[in-house]
Amino acid sequence: MKILVLHGPNLNLFGRREPHIYGHTTLAQIDEQLAALAGELGVTLETIQSNHEGALIDFLHKNIDAAQGALVNPAGLTQHGVPLHDAIKAMPFPVLEIHMSNIAAREAWRVHSIISPAVKATIQGLGRHSYLLGLRGVVELAREAKPA
Repeated sequence: MKILVLHGPNLNLFGRREPHIYGHTTLAQIDEQLAALAGELGVTLETIQSNHEGALIDFLHKNIDAAQGALVNPAGLTQHGVPLHDAIKAMPFPVLEIHMSNIAAREAWRVHSIISPAVKATIQGLGRHSYLLGLRGVVELAREAKPA
């Protein structure tokens, strides 16, 4: 089983960018923790980080028939990523929206996610644990979706 992990704009700065909000864990550390958990769960991961919405969309399109689930942290595309929203809706597998911070408790303009209506569920506000819980969740959903 292959699970995709998409990290949106500026997430390459985890550990440096606003550590009072996002903590000190780097994106490389998050990816390492996800890889370790994927090994325990018996799945493979393919990850991407891009500051460009089109690269994230192309990654989804490329894997539409190869993946069984995805985690997406849309970051700054959360409020304005209509093309990303549409690409997620086209995926035949479960997609979970992930946020390190609780966007509902942040600036008023961050509260609304245009991505949320396109995904199965959102996990937010748990720091790096949002990703780890998301991986467990999407793997379970993908396993349930597999024909017996």
